[in-house]
Amino acid sequence: MEKATLLLVQLSFTICYSTASSVRDAQRHSCDKQNRHSGILGYVEYLKSGQAQGDVLLVVLEGDFAVRLGNKALIKQKVKVSKGRFYSITFSAARTCAQEEKLNVSISPNSEEDDDGIIPMQTLYSSSGWDSYAWGFQAEAEEVEISIDNPGMAVDPACGPLIESVALKVLHLPKGTGDHAPAERLKSLSSEDVAVYKEPSMYDSLLVSLKSSNKSFSDAHERRQRQEEGRSDSEEDDIGGLESDAESQSEEDGSDEGSDEESPGEHASESELLDSNVLGGEDEDVDTETGTDNEGLDSDEEDRLEGPSDANATATDYMRSLNAHLGHNLSKEEVDDLSKKRWKYKWDMPAIDMSNCKWTGTGECFLKDDSTSSAYGLKPSLYKHWLNIYKTSGGSDFHMSKERLFFSLCESYRDILHCNKKPFYHKGHREDSSIMDAYIMHSLNHIFRTRDLVTKNNAKKAKLEEAGNEELLFGDCFRDHGFTRPKVLILLPLRSIALRVVKRLIQLTPSNRKVNVEHMDRFTDDFGGGEAEDNDDGALTENVPALTQKSSKPSDYHALFDGNNDDHFMIGIKFTRRSIRLYSDFYTSDMIVASPLGLTTKIGEADSEKEKDVDYLSSIEVLIVDHADVIAMQNWSLVDEVVQRLNQLPSKQHGTDIMRIRHWYLDEYARFYRQSIILGYYLNPDINALFNHQFINYKGKVKLVCDYKGVLPKVVLQVKQIYQRFDAKSIEEANDARFEYFTQKVFPKIKDSVQGGIMLFASSYFEYVRIRNFLKSQNASFCLLGDYTKQSDISRSRVWFFEGRRKIMLYTERAHFYHRYKIRGIQNLIIYSLPERKEFYPEIVNMLNGSDIMTCTVLFSKFDQLRLERIVGSLASKRMVTSEKGVFVFS
Repeated sequence: MEKATLLLVQLSFTICYSTASSVRDAQRHSCDKQNRHSGILGYVEYLKSGQAQGDVLLVVLEGDFAVRLGNKALIKQKVKVSKGRFYSITFSAARTCAQEEKLNVSISPNSEEDDDGIIPMQTLYSSSGWDSYAWGFQAEAEEVEISIDNPGMAVDPACGPLIESVALKVLHLPKGTGDHAPAERLKSLSSEDVAVYKEPSMYDSLLVSLKSSNKSFSDAHERRQRQEEGRSDSEEDDIGGLESDAESQSEEDGSDEGSDEESPGEHASESELLDSNVLGGEDEDVDTETGTDNEGLDSDEEDRLEGPSDANATATDYMRSLNAHLGHNLSKEEVDDLSKKRWKYKWDMPAIDMSNCKWTGTGECFLKDDSTSSAYGLKPSLYKHWLNIYKTSGGSDFHMSKERLFFSLCESYRDILHCNKKPFYHKGHREDSSIMDAYIMHSLNHIFRTRDLVTKNNAKKAKLEEAGNEELLFGDCFRDHGFTRPKVLILLPLRSIALRVVKRLIQLTPSNRKVNVEHMDRFTDDFGGGEAEDNDDGALTENVPALTQKSSKPSDYHALFDGNNDDHFMIGIKFTRRSIRLYSDFYTSDMIVASPLGLTTKIGEADSEKEKDVDYLSSIEVLIVDHADVIAMQNWSLVDEVVQRLNQLPSKQHGTDIMRIRHWYLDEYARFYRQSIILGYYLNPDINALFNHQFINYKGKVKLVCDYKGVLPKVVLQVKQIYQRFDAKSIEEANDARFEYFTQKVFPKIKDSVQGGIMLFASSYFEYVRIRNFLKSQNASFCLLGDYTKQSDISRSRVWFFEGRRKIMLYTERAHFYHRYKIRGIQNLIIYSLPERKEFYPEIVNMLNGSDIMTCTVLFSKFDQLRLERIVGSLASKRMVTSEKGVFVFS
């Protein structure tokens, strides 16, 4: 069956994101004024992604904009079509209010009476709650008018369904056989004869390829030989062998911060094909470098000269840990055991420069066997370059450095959890940079080693073919591929942090491999901006704005947010023999750097559009989540969604040589080989759950365990801090138990009080919504300062609270994280749930007005111990959750 050709339609307001080659090229707040064939009627609202509706943040999954149809609202568009052809109008929609909502789809002209499509909206809006709809028709003229309207009437005229991703698809009938035309052929078939077409699965393709004759593989090798001899139209100068025969072609097709789209198909000429990429980028330049694949591999002699002075060190030493890790084949029994395994931590080692912390791990301790004789498993050229940078920056003993220790942890290929990393924005430049350097070097080492292995095997196969030993060509020793090329995925929260990481990545790459860095200017423009800038050594300067008036916000806030704080990005990075290519096509990239939001947007596109996929995630072997604490303030569930999509069987073959794919990829065991590293400032239950239950690397786990002193000494006011413990039987019941304790024990004391100035602080948005609804039900005098409160409402609420016109203010941790408000007028502070970020506790408590009647009450349970120990200290927290007493006072 032929694939339908996709035609993006300029349908009313949706024109602003679906027809422009870039979001930046579109008119963001009005439709294309030159298009006179579109129209609207009734209450039509144009929405931007991220726009708040009450307490809900609207997220448009496809593009940046959507349209909402209110009472009797209609949007229509005239479209040029081919008379007699079959089409399908498709779109995504969701209802935004509780009442029943419908949409009516109609096509004009239409000779059939009452041939409209009344579609009931089933799904209430959520961040993933968009349903897809389609309405088919046969064109009766060369131009038709497509209308979508909301026939309903609601009390709120703005209450109506949201619409996005409007498209028109050309439907093609199956090709006829013999003398029958397609239509006649369909009429002649009985219902039993009609078979539903099913696209071949990945395994179907694998089986077909495995049944091919030896000649097909010989032909494939001849194609490679022609490329090496310069007779190919698309030469590629990679650091290793080709991951797939299709890479060079996809590279020339262009990309948008890396692209995952296929070629349009044979019917593309019938329509104007328009770029619908939500990220909105430019085409990638064609790779003009030439050379053979073997040039991508450093010679053994070069590596031997660049390596350490130990006489026993050879160029193949650096491959040992990689071969040991990826060369191991798990049995089904081992996989079954891993799926239900409870990890036991058996050893611990002190952490360098962190007297209160220690590393603990499963299995045997590998750190005690560390040796200085083999460059710690680094590719010698990388080792020499890193050592020079370390010494130039003032380092002395590399073996005892944080960089070297953390690299050794990474080199073990175990999963790693480091959630006490002092970030750069808290004056932790040295520690943050040390850890970043280590995981960057590990990523480079992994990429270079995997490509070196492919190149060496290509050379071996060529020699065997020349010698006529074809029976040896298909042995397991040549299985060195995944399904796709990308091997490293780095998740980061903000563009400014991605700028810092990628710049450091370029600095740590040996000079002979970065003769040319492609698209660096574009990258700096896209990811730079703001006040925060990078030094040449990769350290982020705290370039606090040089304002005439002193800023009321702390320095760590400026260090984090004064740069480009956009959280929606994704970029592919490719390494060739002499260059680094930024914005490479995702399928030809070695590394992908993305935000969770940017990547889940791509996943959403792949789920809603059959032509797209995210198969480039199928062969990720190293996952790094840095600044997990900042991502937790954004939306941690997006990380969970990304992890769920890693290492799945691809939907398409992507031209990979089947006989080179490792067995454990074909057996769907790749997730047991993936190394996952989480780095952050603190640990919370969501991060802990992901590490404990979703990361199941067969090599084992390593994590950092710390004792905390607490932050109570940073409270400068003489205020009694009363901690009240409530009982909860399980973590699932903790939220209900907390709410019940608040409503029955705490709120009655403040309900009838004439005293105002009561602040309720809640850590999560869900707690905020629950308390807000309860206060409404009690007719309490309160104001809101939440995650999605409008700026005008925030200013008014702060004035009302300070003047005493509202007794209670409800405040969230996320609002404080993004704005750091100084709230005046607080006399009674009630901390419904402790903040995740320990420094927020003294900041909030110190906002009390300093009067004699000020109080601070904190609610906690034994399931809050992760937060509790960071605030009161590890020893105190253990006593507080186990003591028979339920009330504790600090002053």
